[in-house]
Order: sequence, then structure tokens, then C-alpha cells
Amino acid sequence: MTLCETLLSGGNDARLTAAAAAENMPPERLTEAVRSGRAVVPWAAGNSLAKPMAIGAGCRVKVNANIGTSPDRSDAGDELEKLAVAIEAGADAVMDLSVGGDIRAIRRRIREACPVPLGSVPMYEAAFAASSRGQAFRHMTEADMLGAVRLHVEDGVDFVTIHCGITRAAVDYVRENGRICGITSRGGSLLARWMVANNRENPLYSHFDEVIDICRSRDVALSLGDALRPGALADAGDRAQIHELYTLGDLARRARARGVQVFIEGPGHVPLDQIQAQMRLEKLACDNAPFYVLGPLVTDVAPGYDHIVGAIGGAIAATCGADFLCYVTPAEHLRLPDAEDVRQGVIASRIAAHAADIANGLPGARAWDDAMSRARKARDWEAQFSLAIDGKAARASRSKAAPQNEGVCSMCGEFCALRDEDELL
Repeated sequence: MTLCETLLSGGNDARLTAAAAAENMPPERLTEAVRSGRAVVPWAAGNSLAKPMAIGAGCRVKVNANIGTSPDRSDAGDELEKLAVAIEAGADAVMDLSVGGDIRAIRRRIREACPVPLGSVPMYEAAFAASSRGQAFRHMTEADMLGAVRLHVEDGVDFVTIHCGITRAAVDYVRENGRICGITSRGGSLLARWMVANNRENPLYSHFDEVIDICRSRDVALSLGDALRPGALADAGDRAQIHELYTLGDLARRARARGVQVFIEGPGHVPLDQIQAQMRLEKLACDNAPFYVLGPLVTDVAPGYDHIVGAIGGAIAATCGADFLCYVTPAEHLRLPDAEDVRQGVIASRIAAHAADIANGLPGARAWDDAMSRARKARDWEAQFSLAIDGKAARASRSKAAPQNEGVCSMCGEFCALRDEDELL
């Protein structure tokens, strides 16, 4: 039985127990959230995870880091370095989005080294395989696409992103609405072109029951991908995006009824004033399924700083109901990220997630900040480095301009307000 089926039958599952312990949550509370579909524990049968993760109601907001090759750069060693950096920086999950090199071998190596839940997008490998054969993606068969999903599940990923909500009707809406950036999702673009070229429905939608069966065979969670996420502020909240969201809600109900855990992917580029409405709409359309958002990015004009843009949107989104933040790196829209980009992306999203945990009143979230405040008041630098979300960066910054008096910093020196306060209070 899958984890969901075990819980619904009144049984216990060691994976859920471990995830609840990592969350400092009573197992009974997490059990009820998973049963209702408001939380998921992505952990495929037979896998060993050193750092399990629960996403959703009552849980800490989680952060995902994307890694993976491109057609231009496909060194497995680079991706393993990014994986190590992401884990060290505190990523709760990792996705392998490889589209170049020996993708299966790279994925297997990442799986062996990855202590957290691992996700993937099977259509990327299907597209690369077709290209390697000199074949356009539009000539692929439905069996080829479903076979790619099966291959990733067999290789031990804990969740797969499936772009099953982009239908022929939704593609028509994109054409009618005249988006600035059209379809910016790689998986969504591939499937849209396949549907137009073959005059047929999206196979991942029309054969969704088979997708469920494949995931159910290894208890792999489904991440229902937002193929029509807005790639520009002007495209946010259009008919195509909302049509897909409601389609994903229907598919989520079908998957849960078969014992497969589901979470929903979301935008994208969204103006700051629209984020709350989009988060609430997802919860309504998808029966409070956990929401996984890319950013969202709240402005389009900051290439090189999109990790900051995404963190701003992520903090607001998570305060309004998002459960899982996909990091954005400084390289977004520009190039394949390197290890340093990965580190900065994870840290920025972790800051956003933690800020939301505080705002949401998550038990224990403020305690971390209060401990830092006490260390700061005491000018206990080692304690501050230990408590910092990125202690290495904090230590390195202080060492750049060491003060003459170790009890203060070089900003205020002898005029340190906290030191003077010791004499007042």
C-alpha cells in the first residue's frame, strides 16, 4: 500500500513518523493532514532519506533547489557539487532538471548522493532523447512519454513534475489572450507544440490514470506542474493560467482517490498585489493541496538579482498560504547557475520561508530569532555565527573589517549603542 492508503486504513508508516519528528509535530497531526490531502511526505518506497520532509498544513515552509545539466554544460561533477552546496545551505529538497549529457546516469548519481527528497521532470529527458535520435519532440509517441515517467519512477525519485494540466483548450486561451511571454515552461512548451502538430490532446492529461498507476507503483508523489505559469507580470492571472489551475485541482482529486500524494505547482511572475489572491484561489481550486511556487517574481527588471526578487515574492506567498518555495538564483533568465548561484538562491529562499513561518505563528519559529537577538545584545559573535542562517558569510563579512575592540563591530566602534546600553540598564 502507498503511504496514503496505509494511513487511511488506520495503519502506521515509518516515513510519516520520521517526517513528523523532523517537523517537531505529533505524528497524529501530520497523519490527519496527509489523509486530507493538505500535506504530503515525498518519500518513495524503498528509499533511505537522511533528511525527510513534510510539505503543507502545519509544517515549516520548505525550500527546493533546482540543479541539472544543459545541452551546453553536462558535467556530472558540477551537478554533484551543486547538490552538496544546496544541502549545506539548507535546501529541504532538490530537483534534477537535466537536459544534457547522460541524463539517466547523472540522475542515478545524484540520487545516490542526495539525503533529501529528490524530484525530476521526465519530459525533459524524453525531449533530449528524441533530439539525440535526430527526432523532433512532436514525433514522439504517447508510449514514449509515459515510458519516460516510468523510467524516472524506477530510478528512485521521490516526486515527479508532470505537466498534465495543459490541455488543447488551455493552449487556445494562450493564443486568444496574446501573452507577452507566451508559454515559458519548458515542459509546457514541448507539450503545446506536440498537441498542435498532432492535433491531439496532451497524453499526460488523457492518460492521467496511467500516470497515477506508475507513481502508485513506487509511492512517488505527484507534483502537478504549472505549464502555463506566467513568465511576465503582464501575463499573471490570465484565463489560460486559471483554466490550468482548475484542471490541476480536478486531477489532484483523482490522484488522491487512488492513494497518490499530490501537490500543486504555481506561478511564476506575479505582481506583488496579486499574490494573496492567487494563493487563496489555489487553495480553493485544489482543496487545500500544498502549493509549490517558483518565487513568485514580483518584478521583471532585475536580472542578476532575481534571487532577491523571488525571495520578496516567496515571503508574501508563504505568508498567504504557499507551502513550498522553489528557489530562484541570481542566474535566472541569464544562464545555467553555478554552485555559488545555488548557495545564494537557497539562502534567499530560506530567509523568505523563515520570515513567513514567523508571520504565520509556527511554533518555535520566533525562538531562533530571539536567541540571535540575545547573542547580538551580548555581542557574542561566535553565538551569532552559529545561529546565523549563513554563518560562513557572517563570519567572512566581519573579518573583512575587524574592529580594534573585539567587543564591538567596525560600524560604530566606541559609539556602539548596545555597549552603551549596558551602562544604562
